[in-house]
Amino acid sequence: KELLQDRLALQREEARRAKASEDRLKQRLQGLEAELERTQSEGKAIYAEMSRQRQALKEELGTRSKQLEEEVRSLKEQLETCQREAKTAKEEAERALRKQDGTLAQLHAHVADMEAKYEEILHLKAGCSQDNLDCLLAKLRVVKPHWDANVLRLHTRLKEQLRQFGLNPLDL
Repeated sequence: KELLQDRLALQREEARRAKASEDRLKQRLQGLEAELERTQSEGKAIYAEMSRQRQALKEELGTRSKQLEEEVRSLKEQLETCQREAKTAKEEAERALRKQDGTLAQLHAHVADMEAKYEEILHLKAGCSQDNLDCLLAKLRVVKPHWDANVLRLHTRLKEQLRQFGLNPLDL
């Protein structure tokens, strides 16, 4: 009987320890389940935040992409306009240069013609008296300032036209 009582006491003690161990394990399991729920909840919150940030970045990138495309289009239009203006300015400058070259050629031809006429007059008058030669030189002195003024005025006008086209007359 005592042996059975001792055995029963041992079994009760073991049952009590098993029950205490079971309670501790249940508590630990509940703590782990709570921790798991909290972790899952945090994971869902993090996932939701990351999804929101991803969507916001996607929208921002879309907006920035559209802005950049619009800027590129605008810059292309500006480039085309500038190229057209540059081409027009270049053509105008080339026309002005051709006109100036033509005018200069005419002036050179006119000066050469005048020189030839002066020489002809001098040669015709060479046989004349000294008074006639003096008279001729006086006439030439009177005409020379007029021609010099015309040449200077033409030269100044052509230089101004070159400057209007952005060209330096001294470079030509």
